[in-house]
Amino acid sequence: MYTAQIRDHFDNPRNPGEVPDADASVMFDNPGCGDVLQLTLKLSSGRIEDIRFRAQGCVSLLVCGSALTELALGQTIPAARALRTTQIADALGKLPPGGSHASQLAIKALTAALDQAERKIR
Repeated sequence: MYTAQIRDHFDNPRNPGEVPDADASVMFDNPGCGDVLQLTLKLSSGRIEDIRFRAQGCVSLLVCGSALTELALGQTIPAARALRTTQIADALGKLPPGGSHASQLAIKALTAALDQAERKIR
């Protein structure tokens, strides 16, 4: 049911926790299932210098948060904004049935965090 990539992200999540002195901190939930994702990030010279996540909920949310931070770290703001749910799914091999909500929540959180960070640095 779970791909090797999902098992790896679950056993060894990338970038867990919170970024100290973050430029953005957002929290989103899915009231339908109870999932909660917190995303914090720091920008430097128009790139994501540090990004971390905290997830409470299903396996899909935890691994999507982990994969998202791996995909976004080091990206320019436009490149990070161009990330899509399909790229998260591809990074994980394939999301389990019913797991697409987690990748959607991750992209929503990233977009909001980038919006917040850009407002702060202006």
